[in-house]
Amino acid sequence: MQKIILKIKNLRISAEKKEILKGVNFEIKKGEIQALLGSNASGKSTFAQVIMGNPKYKITGGKILFLGKDITKLPPEKRAEMGIALAWQTPPSIKGVRFSQLLEKISKEKIEIEEGMNLLEREINVDFSGGEKKISELIQVLALKPKLAILDEIDSGLDIKKVEKVAKIIKERFLKQKVSILLITHSGEILNYLRPNLVSVMLDGKIVCQSKDFEKVLKTIKKYGYEKCKECFRKI
Repeated sequence: MQKIILKIKNLRISAEKKEILKGVNFEIKKGEIQALLGSNASGKSTFAQVIMGNPKYKITGGKILFLGKDITKLPPEKRAEMGIALAWQTPPSIKGVRFSQLLEKISKEKIEIEEGMNLLEREINVDFSGGEKKISELIQVLALKPKLAILDEIDSGLDIKKVEKVAKIIKERFLKQKVSILLITHSGEILNYLRPNLVSVMLDGKIVCQSKDFEKVLKTIKKYGYEKCKECFRKI
């Protein structure tokens, strides 16, 4: 039996007096890849930030368990030390610091990815294309040697060829190392190249569907759109 690496119990989150996550239950096993889909402002990125420990969000109920330990009140740095890493949807640009310098601070081992070798002597995310930013995030996460990698919209804004490259890196460098992955995506395009163990759909701060048949879920979304997901998923 696979070990559960992350378990979320009835999680409720608020920010600026507004409830964003409304009783979310979720779990990922070791070595699994799970996809979380949803429309804009459905709560997906908030979910990622809360798992990572962003203090901006107030936990009003529920628990976050990682490797069987309650991390609900732990700060981000402690969660990172335990093995959780997040690839940001919109990473900042940092002038005056080369990407290679950042990697040296993160890890003593060199992370060599063909698609990212031309980024090493450039300032972090400065004039990076959308695809280069995504590859930069993946390299940083790999350098941290995570047990759980949260990839927030890693396919957003990319053309088909770049989505395929990103998916290849995930398969060859994350999944082969048995890293558990929470893959957050709006379009679901990357799932044409990766096969998740489970796909979940989040709407209005709630998970309204979970299915192993991700192809059927994607077809339903493409046919009906997210606005009618609650109704459509009764037919799956």
